[in-house]
Amino acid sequence: MHVREHTRARPSNDIAVTGVGLVTPAGRDAESTWDGLMDGFPTARRDPELAGLPVDFSCRAAGAGFEGATPLVLAAAREAVADAGLGSGSWDGARIAVVLGAGGAAPGLGGAGREVCAQTVGADLGALGPGFVTSGGCGAGVTAIGVARELLRSGACDVAVAGAGDTVRGRTVAAGLGRAGALSSRTHDPAGASRPFDAERDGFVLGEGAGVLVLERVVDARARRARLRAVLAGYGAAAEGCGAAGAGPGGTGRVGVDARGRGVERAVLAAFADADLGPEDVDHVNAHGSGGLGDDLAEARMLRRVFRGAPPPVTAVKGVLGHAGGGAGAVEAACAVLTLGHQAIPPTANLDRLDPEIELDVVVKSPRRRPVRAALSTSFGLGGQNTALLLRAV
Repeated sequence: MHVREHTRARPSNDIAVTGVGLVTPAGRDAESTWDGLMDGFPTARRDPELAGLPVDFSCRAAGAGFEGATPLVLAAAREAVADAGLGSGSWDGARIAVVLGAGGAAPGLGGAGREVCAQTVGADLGALGPGFVTSGGCGAGVTAIGVARELLRSGACDVAVAGAGDTVRGRTVAAGLGRAGALSSRTHDPAGASRPFDAERDGFVLGEGAGVLVLERVVDARARRARLRAVLAGYGAAAEGCGAAGAGPGGTGRVGVDARGRGVERAVLAAFADADLGPEDVDHVNAHGSGGLGDDLAEARMLRRVFRGAPPPVTAVKGVLGHAGGGAGAVEAACAVLTLGHQAIPPTANLDRLDPEIELDVVVKSPRRRPVRAALSTSFGLGGQNTALLLRAV
């Protein structure tokens, strides 16, 4: 079925998610990833590529044949387009945009390499409209989704393929982050190393993965009788406001998250304003939840303020998947879409004892089935860029 022809009429502002694609350590596609998240089994294992390093474990993408970020993104994009019921035979390629996030951690994926990734995906899909990458550290994929939504709203395209993928399992990256104290050093128990919000968390776990969404104007999706998986209601972004040394008002001495979570809070509040929703409308938070000592605490404090002391149920999928660098935010946004579709919240792996300073209702041990009208997905990272998405059930 063909996407409608472009007209000069003012496009609708309502943007739908009509396709989801995922490649993660829990599965090679969205369905198997969801099953892995619902089971709650962590995927961290010893990694032969990291042998001999102080931290020698990671979460590797399921299956074989993924060498670098581009194959991960390509596989997720193909799945998302198929899930949306679209493809080169059913659309005008000149009206299809590809917007991908690049975190910059993937070995050999410098500026030119990032653009090649976007162009490779576009060429594979027959997408001949706008095609480029966005940056933004661990929130790069969320930034890509937010930018893609604006392209649709402006009328610059009719379909946008948006998301990100990354791998942070390279030896150089692992050695550097290990020396910086960012990684969990739980070498005696790799599977138990990624512990978001747990009292014994000691850093994040290296991972890889990709998440891609297909976005369309709601009116267009309904005209072709597509399944609407969710509505992309709000997007927000905010910088930490500190330089390379972490200098600046409220700085933490590094490029990262303010101890009070003020930068993240600005992004979340911007997403609420954009969506014209209030905290009372949100039934779930898919948290950044990296397992970092300061970052998890900052996020928890932020959520307590934003939700006026009573945040809705929270999950952190990095407990199962590890940290996919620049792909993490897009992966988590896709997981939030799946939560809306299934009306179930996956558990947070490895949370045995909640940090007493973290006053959140974190879903643990088993999935929690409950009505979820809207979900908030947060992403932030070492680059000082904070992002948030609000997604509504259809």
